[in-house]
Amino acid sequence: MLTPNLKEARIRTKNKVSVKEHEYILNDNLKTLGKDKKYYIKTYGCQMNEHDTENIKAILEDMSFLETDSMDEADLILLNTCAIRENAHNKVFGYLGRIKHLKMTKPNLIVGMCGCMAQEESVVDEILNKYKWLDIVFGTHNIHNLPNILNTSIAQKSLEVEVLSIEGDVLENIPVKRENKYKAWVNIMYGCDKFCTYCIVPYTRGKQRSREPKYIIDEVKKLVNDGYLEITLLGQNVNAYGKDLNINYNMANLLEDVAKTGIKRIRFVTSHPWDFTDEMIDIISKHDNIMPYIHLPLQSGSTKILKLMGRRYTKDMYIALFNKIKNKIPNVSITTDIIVGFPNETEEDFSETLEVVNTCKFDSAFTFIFSPRIGTPAHRMKDDIKLEEKEQRLHKLNELINKYSKEANLKYLDKIVPVLIEGISEKDENMLVGYTDTMKLVNVKANKEYIGKIINVKITEVKTWSMNGIIEEG
Repeated sequence: MLTPNLKEARIRTKNKVSVKEHEYILNDNLKTLGKDKKYYIKTYGCQMNEHDTENIKAILEDMSFLETDSMDEADLILLNTCAIRENAHNKVFGYLGRIKHLKMTKPNLIVGMCGCMAQEESVVDEILNKYKWLDIVFGTHNIHNLPNILNTSIAQKSLEVEVLSIEGDVLENIPVKRENKYKAWVNIMYGCDKFCTYCIVPYTRGKQRSREPKYIIDEVKKLVNDGYLEITLLGQNVNAYGKDLNINYNMANLLEDVAKTGIKRIRFVTSHPWDFTDEMIDIISKHDNIMPYIHLPLQSGSTKILKLMGRRYTKDMYIALFNKIKNKIPNVSITTDIIVGFPNETEEDFSETLEVVNTCKFDSAFTFIFSPRIGTPAHRMKDDIKLEEKEQRLHKLNELINKYSKEANLKYLDKIVPVLIEGISEKDENMLVGYTDTMKLVNVKANKEYIGKIINVKITEVKTWSMNGIIEEG
């Protein structure tokens, strides 16, 4: 049994990161382990988790498991978890309660937890104390070893925990089952070394380690050949890509090389303002297939709070960067993340956040009440702001965000915009849905033949979070 250790997960050395191409090995005796069995995976959290799930699905199907969208039909249930906020943590344990009742009626049901929560020492301690009926627990560093973990648990009829608290390596050639036929995630780096005081990710994902450019470019070229139209380059802090490679190659270089592959649309998340360079901005503005959409987390508009958060920029530095991006990239849309109620946030600090929102007029934002994570420096900070006050601040912030989101969308009314049609609307089967180059959700009344195509759409109606349109013929 290997359980997580927060102290070890915090360690950063200058040891060279290993690139391992042959870590995923599936022995013949494991290729039929899932024969006549079905699996169900529930994914929480970020795009990185979604992409991890694509890897997990491919591995399970290599073992002959078949996917089901019904938990009741499953022989194997996996929860791929997120540790970024307490709300996600509570949802997972609540969901485990439902699964426990199912397992009582299906004693051979295999249940597992993976992802970032599995990397938390306190979570695994809770599992060992209260959820011993689980079968497997594994983390973010050893997804490739799932077949052996699963096999050991089945053979020994016991809870198998294998979580590595390490800096991490770069593993190539892990199989993937893409969820979308037109859009794909592409990892460009793993881990993070920023250690923002509220964030658990550096402990759950390991140190920053970039994939070598050749692997990324080859993956994108294959996606182009397979007919994919859009990729999103993934990393905890993509702007820092290449800093650990020691080959004088950075995010701007990578963006340009990916643009030259001919892929129709390129996006990237998540950005940290600290590492967003002028060179990156120039490259984005130069290439039409790099989408004019930037997600640029602010977190707080108060320089005092930003310092307590360990964000490494000031309010004025953020606004200067925002304006530079707006001025150099035509028609760019910028979204953000904002936390309210961080320890020591005064009403004046919160007012500064509102001031930045009024200045930047973001296209949209993900807003949150501060959620203390065990093991982070912010967890030890005195938090004397009442929940009621935090909720009031969040409500006030959201009203402002909604106002500017609607204003941003109104600029599209009667305009013709390119939309990648992704599928049928969940709310109206007569409507198709897709996204503009600037990441605006558009509903279009059109035939299914347009799914998987980039088409011109005239915007006829605007809402706060979406727009409606019609196909512009010709």
